[in-house]
Amino acid sequence: MSASIHLQTSRARHLMQAVSVASLVPMAMAMAISVVVAVTSTPTAHADIWKRVDKNGMSHFSNEHMGKGSVLVIRTKPSRARRASHGSASSAFARNKERYTPLIEKAARQFQLDENLIHAVVRAESAYNADALSKKGAVGLMQLMPGTAQRYGVGNRNDPMQNLKGGVNYLSDLMFQFRNITLALAAYNAGENAVIRYGNKIPPYAETRHYVQKVIGFYLASGKAS
Repeated sequence: MSASIHLQTSRARHLMQAVSVASLVPMAMAMAISVVVAVTSTPTAHADIWKRVDKNGMSHFSNEHMGKGSVLVIRTKPSRARRASHGSASSAFARNKERYTPLIEKAARQFQLDENLIHAVVRAESAYNADALSKKGAVGLMQLMPGTAQRYGVGNRNDPMQNLKGGVNYLSDLMFQFRNITLALAAYNAGENAVIRYGNKIPPYAETRHYVQKVIGFYLASGKAS
């Protein structure tokens, strides 16, 4: 299993096929991903992350050993004490993930996005907590701001179904606009105007760069690196 992420969207499939993590993540981010993938220590993620550098010097990452030259860059199996300390959180996380997975699958079909990518975004945004509220006023599973909610016809940001539908619709539009998963994720976090303002590159915001790496790490850990 290599680290190529196959993005299945009919609207942009011809533009995004068999994209490797190395091509998705700018070189500096690719070098840092082994550190950031430590976010997979969030409850229920116990995948190891492997790295292999090919003959062209390109770094590839996977949740499985990739053969000769593979190096284990992070082991995410938590310690016994850590498992105990996160026991209740893990239980709530698992229950909420199971509860909202049917809605995520429905939204994935409706907007033709990989459901595992949506799971990665939801996990990064709210850890499946439909009542999540950020300091900036973002609400729900996909942390919708008032403007985004209004733009996508979300009347009640606290309603999980409406929240997911609006957030996935927005993410789908961003994927179509930028034709690049990291730029779409950066735009979801910082706004599309920020990405455009920096020449269609990930804005130099620490929060946004960390967010993109975090979602990619969750996506890799889901087993979608194939």
